[in-house]
Amino acid sequence: MKRSIRSVFMLAFLVLGQCTLAASTRVMQVDLRDQVNSLSWTIIQNGFKQAQEDSCDLVLLNMNTYGGEVVYADSIRSAILDAPLPVYVFINNNAASAGALISIACDGIYMKPGGTMGASTVVDQTGAAAPDKYQSYMRGTIRATAEAQGKDTLIQNGDTIYSWRRDPKIAEAMVDPDVYIEGLIDTGKVLTLTANEAVAVGYCDGLAEDIREVLTEHIGLTDYDLLVYQPTPLEKLKGRLLGTAFRAILIMVIVAGIWFELQTPGLGFPSIAALAAAALYFAPLYLDGFAQNWEILIFVIGVALLFVEIFVIPGFGISGILGILFVLTGLSFALVENGAPSLAFNAIEGLGEAFFLVAVSILLSIAILIWFTNKIGTGNRFFKYAALQNTQEVSEGFVGVPAELSSLIGQKGTAATLLRPSGKVRLNGKLYDAVSMFGFIEAGTSVVVTRTESGQLYVQKLV
Repeated sequence: MKRSIRSVFMLAFLVLGQCTLAASTRVMQVDLRDQVNSLSWTIIQNGFKQAQEDSCDLVLLNMNTYGGEVVYADSIRSAILDAPLPVYVFINNNAASAGALISIACDGIYMKPGGTMGASTVVDQTGAAAPDKYQSYMRGTIRATAEAQGKDTLIQNGDTIYSWRRDPKIAEAMVDPDVYIEGLIDTGKVLTLTANEAVAVGYCDGLAEDIREVLTEHIGLTDYDLLVYQPTPLEKLKGRLLGTAFRAILIMVIVAGIWFELQTPGLGFPSIAALAAAALYFAPLYLDGFAQNWEILIFVIGVALLFVEIFVIPGFGISGILGILFVLTGLSFALVENGAPSLAFNAIEGLGEAFFLVAVSILLSIAILIWFTNKIGTGNRFFKYAALQNTQEVSEGFVGVPAELSSLIGQKGTAATLLRPSGKVRLNGKLYDAVSMFGFIEAGTSVVVTRTESGQLYVQKLV
């Protein structure tokens, strides 16, 4: 589809006799000037959608990024390759790692002098290179992205030669340090292209100082309307809520809320925190079409089974095990795009990563909670004051109040002594201190206990 659209544009250029598009060409500028993450993915999705609604003729990405999460980079790459409109990118300084992958997917690449692109090796959270399994996938992905740009037909000395518009081997060298390209990169190094190098090897279609120069000097627009997509606060919030790190924190809050709620009687703040975290976890995923009703239901059933195991069934058995599995399943499956419960998931390749994220978050949360619980009441600073340390001494006027007194309310007995108003009463064969509610009560008079207060019985004559 995109090839056909681009061919139409090229045909228009030939008809006009110059590299210009139709008058009043509408251009949608979408900024990608931060880490590639869930927010970037949300902005790209909505920016492309807005471009179609506003009848734009092309999309221009304004990029300056050092990379980010592979899963979102791949989603953005796919969205660009499948976009119904031509997509160009202006690398305004940096297109590192995930940014390079996204740039290669675009129909045209333009760079600011002094800019760079490349270094797309997959790394973990510490910055160390990920295992070759992940590198192999990235090598294939970035190679396929370059190949998707097709080949140019060249006539040299009467021979027809087909040349890649963007050499897949150069793209692979941005990931694999073992790739050797004579005059460009030695083995043992990952390729990063400067702006001039990118032009020389066909990975940059021109240098420009700003977006205006890209549109006028390189794309050839003489009359255009530049629309800049501005994400709404709600879209920004939704993008942040979909972030991997934030989801991990929400999982930890859910586990912590359940943990502390089980340590205290009744329902209180821990329950509210857990419910709020669960809502923030599932809501954006549900709105994006990832979380399904059955996945949320499985999570709720899992939590219910855990409460049943702890409060109803003694010990820890099948209910507790099923509860943990249901919670883990609900949280994990909500992260991948799928429909009804089935073995045929659209994003089955992401299921392992989802389970890993949820399991690590839960285990880390439990480890922190155990450490925190053991620290409460000890040390010299925060932990010492996290629990009540005061002792109520008798010498300070504190007295113990028998719990049985409250059970005596409504009991009938007799006044063992004269109550004026205090004295003693006999209830069920035992003597208790008591106070008359109304007037004096003679010894031997039948009385009834009406209330207790501060360990003291209050009685009145039995009518």
